[in-house]
Amino acid sequence: MTKSILIVEDDITFGMMLKTWLSKKGFEVSSVSNIARAHKHIESQTVDLILSDLRLPDQDGIDLLKWLNKQDKNIPLIIMTGYADIQSAVQAMKLGAQDYIAKPVNPEELLKKITEALQSSQPSLKVVSGKESPASNPSLHSYLEGESDAAKQLYNYVGLVAPTNMSVLINGSSGTGKEYIAHRIHQLSKRSDKPFIAVDCGSIPKELAASEFFGHVKGSFTGALSDKTGAFVAANGGTIFLDEIGNLSYEVQIQLLRALQERKIRPVGSTQEITVDIRLISATNENLEQAIEKGTFREDLYHRINEFTLRMPSLKDRKEDILLFANFFLDQANKELDKHLIGFDDKASKLLLDYHWPGNLRQMKNIVKRATLLAQGNFITPIELGTELQETPVVHTSMALRDETSEKEHIMEALRQTGNNKSKAAQLLSIDRKTLYNKLKLYNIDL
Repeated sequence: MTKSILIVEDDITFGMMLKTWLSKKGFEVSSVSNIARAHKHIESQTVDLILSDLRLPDQDGIDLLKWLNKQDKNIPLIIMTGYADIQSAVQAMKLGAQDYIAKPVNPEELLKKITEALQSSQPSLKVVSGKESPASNPSLHSYLEGESDAAKQLYNYVGLVAPTNMSVLINGSSGTGKEYIAHRIHQLSKRSDKPFIAVDCGSIPKELAASEFFGHVKGSFTGALSDKTGAFVAANGGTIFLDEIGNLSYEVQIQLLRALQERKIRPVGSTQEITVDIRLISATNENLEQAIEKGTFREDLYHRINEFTLRMPSLKDRKEDILLFANFFLDQANKELDKHLIGFDDKASKLLLDYHWPGNLRQMKNIVKRATLLAQGNFITPIELGTELQETPVVHTSMALRDETSEKEHIMEALRQTGNNKSKAAQLLSIDRKTLYNKLKLYNIDL
C-alpha cells in the first residue's frame, strides 16, 4: 500500500523539489506551507509520516508535535533543521519526534530515515532479521566485494572471525563499506537466524543515548510517552552493530562498558535488570588509540570492543577494483533511472582510475549515478563525470596522524585551499564532515 507523506515547509521551491523527488520514490506526497494548513490536512486526510521544517511562519515544528500529542495522533514526524537549531531538534525528539535531519538535506539519508520511521517507532535502530534473504534486504546484495589482493584478504578475515563470538572493530575511512562488512559477519555467524541491530552512534544526542541503548519505561522523562525497547534487548541473541563508536560521549562510554561487562541492562526509569546475550561489532573512521591518549575514549572499553580488528582498504588502495565498482554502480543507476548506458569511454575510465577517491565507494556511487542521469549517449564521458575528478588535490593525508601539531596544520591547509568550505575540506582530508567538526572543536579552530 502506498504510504502518504505530508511536507510542512515554507520554502516553496524546496518543498516542491522534495515533493517531486519523494513522489518518484513511490510515495503519495502533499505539501503545505504552515502549521495551520497542516492541522487541516491531518484532520481531513490519512497521513503516514510528516516531514516538518523546524521554523515556520505561524508556529514551529515543535508546536505541531505538541498538537499531535494532544490530538492523540500517532504519526511519526521527522524534523528538518539547520545546524544552528540542532538543540531544538533534540528537544523535539524528547517530545516524541521520530527523528531529525539537518539541512541541506542529503536525499539518500532522508530516504533512509523515512523508511526507518515507517517501519519502526525506534529511529536509531535498524532491525535486520537473520532469516532475510539478500533479495529481501537490498543492503546485503547490492554490494561488490572486489578482486584486489586487499579485498581478498579482508574477506578471508571476515570468514575466519564470523563463526566465533569475538567482538570485532571495523576501522576504515568514511564510505568504505563498514556496515556491509558488519552485516556479512552476522550472516556468516552462528547467530544469523537472530536479529541484527545497527545503531548510528554519531546521530544519537547524548541526552537520549541511554534510552536508545537500554530503552525506557513510560513516564521516565519528559516525552517518554510509552515504553521503549532499547538496542541491547532488541538484539538479544543476535548481533548489535555500533557505527562510529568514537563519537560517543565519555559518560555514555561508561554506561556501555558496564553493559558489555555485566551483560545486563536496566531501562531508564526501571528498577528491573534484563540479562542480554549479544555479539558486538563496532566501526569507526577515527584513530581510537589516539583518542585514548587524548582522554576522549576509554582504554578499557577499547579493549572490550576490539578482540579482532578489520581494516577497510580505501578505494585508492584497491586500483584493480575501481572499474569493477564503477560498472557495478552504473548497473544500479541504469535500473533506478530507467537508463541503458553501456559503460565508460576510455577517457572517463582513466579519470576514474587516476582519481584519489577521498569519499571512497559512497562518493563513487553518487558520481556515477549523477553521470548516468546526465549522459545522452551510450557511454559516460568525462563531461558527465564533472570537474571534481579532474582536480588534483594538494592534500593527500588522512586524519590518522600521530603528531597533533601536524594534524592541525593539515586541517588549516585544507581549509585554506577550499576557502573554509568544510565539506570540501573534509573530502581533501579523507574524513566525513562530522569528524572535521569534532577536530575543529578539539583544536579551537574558529572560522
